[in-house]
Parts: sequence; structure tokens; C-alpha cells
Amino acid sequence: MSNNAAIVDISQTANKFVSSIVLQAENKYIDVKSILGLFTTLVGGLSYELHVHGSDAEEAKAALSEVFAKHNLNVKVIE
Repeated sequence: MSNNAAIVDISQTANKFVSSIVLQAENKYIDVKSILGLFTTLVGGLSYELHVHGSDAEEAKAALSEVFAKHNLNVKVIE
């Protein structure tokens, strides 16, 4: 799997929503809508936590969970 494809996919999906979507990787917090932020953070083997807040948060969580799973990335959506 190309990480580039995953990064573009995640960012494009996140940008469909108005909610704030932040990925926590260890002690770093990344705006998922920022491709640059993802490039510097999305490295294999880490586990991630996804924090979503906003009016369309439920839809955003569902959509992003699918994208992360599709790219075999281990992410825990925080309720």
C-alpha cells in the first residue's frame, strides 16, 4: 500500500466535513485536513486516535473509519 494514496484519501475525505478532525499519534496532534501534517506523521506501525468534533461528527467518524481501515491503518475513534 502506498502511504501517499492513504494520505490523499484521508485528507480528501476529511475535507468533506465541517467538523474539526484531529489525529493523535503518540504526543502529536495533526489536523487531518492538512496533507502536509499527515505526510510528517502517518508512518507505519503507530496506533492513532481520531478526535472529531462538530455538527457532522458522526458522519465524519464513519467515513474516516472506513478510509483508515481500507488502508490498514490502526485508528481508534474517540467518542
